[in-house]
Amino acid sequence: MATGLAGPRLFAQAYSISEQHRRVLAVARDRLDRARPLLWRTDVVGIADFALPSALPRLHFADLEAGTVHSFLVAHGKGSDPEHDGFLKRFSNDVGSEATSRGAYITYEWYDGKYGPSIRLGGLDPDNSNAAARAVVMHPAWYADPAMLEKWGRLGRSDGCFAMAPGDFAQALWHLAAGRLLFADRLGLG
Repeated sequence: MATGLAGPRLFAQAYSISEQHRRVLAVARDRLDRARPLLWRTDVVGIADFALPSALPRLHFADLEAGTVHSFLVAHGKGSDPEHDGFLKRFSNDVGSEATSRGAYITYEWYDGKYGPSIRLGGLDPDNSNAAARAVVMHPAWYADPAMLEKWGRLGRSDGCFAMAPGDFAQALWHLAAGRLLFADRLGLG
């Protein structure tokens, strides 16, 4: 074999994740440990960090088996952001509040709803115990699409639901539905 035909030697690079994703994985493990007896599946945990504005990916799917995190845009409720400036100001569990609730949720089955395929949620904490009565679910919505950022600099608002871009919602159906944990709060994970 002639010299130089093989090209330069390449060495494997160590896999590295961001500090934000390390924090997301740590919160996911902690919250999973607290809710484990109530869950059916424990491979992926959803973490919604509402300390961030709606213009940034703040819904994280933490794959605890692979040690990876995938992040998405998610809208918050109208009652959480009355000024509609893209920042969540308050949480509420009250029926009719149109606000997002904090706390741990279990994801149930998917169903065909107003916005198409959606995921039912059950509140596991006193701060979100009315999730079913309020019809708080995960669903796709046009107002959670990145095109809203280009036009308005923020996403639209839901009635308290976790609304994702239609193009991203299949990820929720595949990776977060069917008895997994979704946890929402103002976490400040970056």
